[in-house]
Amino acid sequence: MSRQLHPVQERLLDLLAKNIDDPLTVREIREVLNVSSTSVVAHHLAQLEKKGHLKRNPGNPRDYQVLHAGEKQVAYLNLYGLVSCRPRGSILDDPPIDRIPIGTRLLSFPSSDAFMVKARGDSMLPRISAGDLVIARKTKLAGSGRIVVCVNDGEALIKQVQKEGRGWILCSLNPAYPRFLASRDFRIIGEAKGIISRL
Repeated sequence: MSRQLHPVQERLLDLLAKNIDDPLTVREIREVLNVSSTSVVAHHLAQLEKKGHLKRNPGNPRDYQVLHAGEKQVAYLNLYGLVSCRPRGSILDDPPIDRIPIGTRLLSFPSSDAFMVKARGDSMLPRISAGDLVIARKTKLAGSGRIVVCVNDGEALIKQVQKEGRGWILCSLNPAYPRFLASRDFRIIGEAKGIISRL
């Protein structure tokens, strides 16, 4: 850990990293670290952010990212098209069609986990239009109701997923398109985290 960090900040950063999947409240952090008040926790959180070790969502204190050393202010994210894939393949296996610069402060997760896809069609209207750029975080898992980038029967899609029994139902936001059962060759490759509109 960096020598410029106060011992409490070192322990706090380690605690945040260990609990990133189930973030603690400020009160819980205060109890674990055994510090005098929540304002002391808030001070050290602000210092970690100022020193470039932490990135927080100002609208949600439990949404944060522990930054790896050397995280740059601008990251170039690979942009992929929604194209057909070979069996058991992924659009991420193909060369990107472009690399788009994004300020890392806009991401609530490490930029190394991020990629972008260019949306097509109107099935995800009104939220996502054809030509919009969707920022996604690489993952093979997603909760029911999440919007994901996925491959279904060799076709790359952006869909809302609903867990049903042991399978998945793929849903469009546009009511003109019916829901359908995911095929046996269905894989989630990323969860949508942001949209850059073409308008």
